[in-house]
Amino acid sequence: MTARDYRQIAAEGTPTGWFETLYAEAGAGRAEVPWDIAEPSAHLRDFPLPPGEGRRALVVGCGNGRDAEHLAAAGYVTTAFDIAPSAVELARSRHPDSPVVYLVADLLAAPASWRHAFDLVLESNNIQALPASIRAAAITAAGTFVAPGGTLLVIAAAAVARAGDGPPWPLTREEIDGFAVDGLRTVSVEHRAAPDTTFPGRWRAVFVRESA
Repeated sequence: MTARDYRQIAAEGTPTGWFETLYAEAGAGRAEVPWDIAEPSAHLRDFPLPPGEGRRALVVGCGNGRDAEHLAAAGYVTTAFDIAPSAVELARSRHPDSPVVYLVADLLAAPASWRHAFDLVLESNNIQALPASIRAAAITAAGTFVAPGGTLLVIAAAAVARAGDGPPWPLTREEIDGFAVDGLRTVSVEHRAAPDTTFPGRWRAVFVRESA
């Protein structure tokens, strides 16, 4: 059986509904999730995280849970969500004894109780998979979860100009700057090398919300 390419699945689905189709078909052996790898993002692993010490963390678009488990190991009380129920089932099955709370949720319709509720929010390589029709709203939504004194960490493929073919659609610098809304302040934006990929680089950007 030939595995279906994820771009074919994305082209056939809705802007966010194709994620569930991809994970479900991958679970049945009919597709492959290209980002389903064991290790957390290298750009997360070498990031100097603020101390966990029981602080609350939220992972946007958790997939198989690799980044969420990294934050939990660093001492964060971690919640991780994905819009695809099959992705959440995968994360739970991969980490059966994990303290991470894995949930099905939609970035664009998240629980109201999450607003300004997390000390660390991680958006790693998810919004780059969303088309222009909803991307701006997703960029704005990611920062709304950050608590006073908290941090938003964004990791994404980088682009000089908006690319036409995708997903993914690497983020431009203008789009990265767009995360600094809802009271968030930009701390740093790094353009980092992306070896072994076709991208011209990756962004690693940090935003904070000042303490109340």
